[in-house]
Amino acid sequence: MMRAFLSAAIAFALFAPVAGPARAQNVVSPVVTVDQDRLFNNSQFGQRVQSDHETRVHLLSQENRLIEAELINEERALTEQRADLAADAFRTLADAFDDKVQRIRAEQDAKAATLGQALDNDRQEFLRLIGPVLQTLVIERGAVALLDRRAVIISADSIDITSAAVARIDSTIGDGTGAPLTSQQVPATQQPEPRPAQEERAGDEPVSNLPASGEPSINLDASPLTPIDGSVTQPAD
Repeated sequence: MMRAFLSAAIAFALFAPVAGPARAQNVVSPVVTVDQDRLFNNSQFGQRVQSDHETRVHLLSQENRLIEAELINEERALTEQRADLAADAFRTLADAFDDKVQRIRAEQDAKAATLGQALDNDRQEFLRLIGPVLQTLVIERGAVALLDRRAVIISADSIDITSAAVARIDSTIGDGTGAPLTSQQVPATQQPEPRPAQEERAGDEPVSNLPASGEPSINLDASPLTPIDGSVTQPAD
């Protein structure tokens, strides 16, 4: 109840009509606000960083699809041998294949985590670079404090300087290509070279590099980790 009354009182104080001559459009306030997400997303710097990140994520996804296709083919080849192998021999091969899938999935997950960390680091670098720009704007507005708009219960739009800050940031640091960005130190994921196909056994058909039709049983993007399908399960004793 007290919080609701406080919000109503603040709203009345901010937006109630002022008696006398029309009030000035530019309110002089000791406090100004910015929207940090808009600062990043609307700036040239933020748009470049996000575009670079999306490109790297897309390349990693393509790499995952190629690896998945190779593993599915290997899984199929192993399944076709099941009828000709003793239970113990097949179990050994199936366990080795499962270990391989889990290892590759962990490697790809680590690559995705590295890309996410690079994006977070670039956001922090962006905040560091724009500090002096925001400080100058605060001084020019005659304010003494700058708040994140998301932390303010209610405020007049006239004390929000996000648009002005974006324009000043773009004119000061541009897209940031001259700054030592963390993500620039992270090489983009390259198109993977085809892994060597499973060694051909006498009488076996070569393993195809084409993805299997239908829903793949191996998905490197799966989270949490999902097992391969039952086509390569351990046989009962």
